[in-house]
Amino acid sequence: MLLFVLAFLGGVLTILSPCILPVLPFVFTRADQPFRRSGLPLLVGMALTFTAVATLAAVGGGWVVQANQLGRGVALTLLLVFGLALLFPTFADRLSRPFVALGNRLTATAGGDVSPQSSLLLGVATGLLWAPCAGPILGLILTGAALRGANVETSALLLAYAAGSAVSLAAALLLGGRVFAALKRSLGAEEWIRRALGGAVVLGVLAIAFGLDTGVLARISTASTTRLEEALFGGLMPEHGPTVSAGDDGVLLPGPAMAGGGAMSGGPAMMSGNPAMTGGAMMSARGAAGLPVVGALPALDGATEWLNSPPLTADGLRGHVVVVDFWTYSCINCLRALPYVKAWYEKYRAQGLVVIGIHSPEFAFEKDLRNVRREVKSLGIAYPVAVDNDYALWRAFGNQYWPAHYFVDAQGNIRHTHFGEGEYDESERVIQQLLAEAGAANTPSGFVAAAGEGAALPSDELHVLSPETYIGHARADSFASPGGQVPGVAHAYTVPPRLSLNEWALDGPWTVGEESATSSGAPSGIVFHFQARDLHLVLGPGPAGKPVRFRVTLDGMPPGANHGTDVDADGNGVVSEERLYQLIRQSDEVRDRTFAIEFLDPGVVGYAFTFG
Repeated sequence: MLLFVLAFLGGVLTILSPCILPVLPFVFTRADQPFRRSGLPLLVGMALTFTAVATLAAVGGGWVVQANQLGRGVALTLLLVFGLALLFPTFADRLSRPFVALGNRLTATAGGDVSPQSSLLLGVATGLLWAPCAGPILGLILTGAALRGANVETSALLLAYAAGSAVSLAAALLLGGRVFAALKRSLGAEEWIRRALGGAVVLGVLAIAFGLDTGVLARISTASTTRLEEALFGGLMPEHGPTVSAGDDGVLLPGPAMAGGGAMSGGPAMMSGNPAMTGGAMMSARGAAGLPVVGALPALDGATEWLNSPPLTADGLRGHVVVVDFWTYSCINCLRALPYVKAWYEKYRAQGLVVIGIHSPEFAFEKDLRNVRREVKSLGIAYPVAVDNDYALWRAFGNQYWPAHYFVDAQGNIRHTHFGEGEYDESERVIQQLLAEAGAANTPSGFVAAAGEGAALPSDELHVLSPETYIGHARADSFASPGGQVPGVAHAYTVPPRLSLNEWALDGPWTVGEESATSSGAPSGIVFHFQARDLHLVLGPGPAGKPVRFRVTLDGMPPGANHGTDVDADGNGVVSEERLYQLIRQSDEVRDRTFAIEFLDPGVVGYAFTFG
């Protein structure tokens, strides 16, 4: 029940977000009409349409994307006609096409009331276009929608969010109606108000058509409501621990992109090794001194494929201590935890420890079994790996994070959990205790020293001031190219003269999708003003896997000794496969720098920056 209250209050806060600005003119065109016949049907239509579109966007496939784009196109055309009819009263009289006539019916004639049906239609069109800025609360809701599948609870939470937004808009609408009525009485300005609203509607349509609602306004919105949402989350659901904004190095909401999403996307949170986040109740269930039963090992029959092993079952694992590691191969936090998981397997397998890696993908390319096989081999993973492309095991465990570790005793009981990086000695102490309980002989003592190399080297938390940053428009933040992102079409981007810390920009021709951006020509590039020891970028090659050459600079110069493992000292490298590339490792003083990458061939796909 608290989650529904949280969703409703999160919706109420959307009135404070700049992302609401493009749809406000559509709502205020009904401010001078009776609320029950005009404003209420409009808001009901908007809320129900948003709920339906968001549900399908989170759980649907590619056909949903196409249908949603078609619906948005129709809605934009309809509302443009509506705005022009308000702005120019003679416009409707000169047009006779049925579609235009439908748009013109939305218009309130001077002195007349609109019908509930026309207001409902206007609300449906508004709901198709509304893309609220995805803060922590909406990110949490869409996580469940994407990973638990279509169900009544998913739709009810989205409806609660939409209802909260509708309530705040209703208050604004009722207040606006009083203001407009006063203006009419005192100034006789009805026609002037009508034309001003028409102009505002046209501007709102243009803002949405050019992606300002998911670009510039989304960036401005980050600071306006996220802190309030975090306070609500912490106050209503303290048992889940603090929710950290995208500007912090902790839980990032909304999380990973889901293939086939719509204008919004959410998913599981990525956990980092920030010391402030790795020691609390959120991260670790209990210390090794007392290990209560916190659940049972679910059936493992939902995997789409098993690697390094035939399919395993919960019943077949009885008598063994089991460590389950949820991971995905482009996740930097998972890569930094992986050396410890591998070391535990090698150290304790003779005593009966079974380690199972559950690969639950973040990006669409991580569902490609060829990629997963390649990375399992490249990373030296010898223990069983369950490929969880349908998130069936993720849902069975009720998991929410990458990486996530579940420690299971010989009776099949989950006795301990840990989310994120860090506390490796504590986790190994749990393994030793569970093996002792199972009667294992000659259990080794002490703790492994398994710090990785390259991208797997533990993060330099003291100097990391840059957050994980996604390139696709569904979760992009701090994007600074003039005009913002233009979703779904090829567009020539430019880099502004100056970037503030953690701002980034595209350069040259790019097509920005929901979870990634694809270079439409060469040369093209990305520039990022960051501060961290390490900079990584998740990239994929061109069509049919054609390699893409690139060149990296740091403050306009070759990186030299500051180059990453996938770049030489002159900054040269090649994108040959879909994975995380380490491009920068500052070897001298760690400070804020301007990173630039130029792609010398077309077709490269960029997904996300991570830092360490």
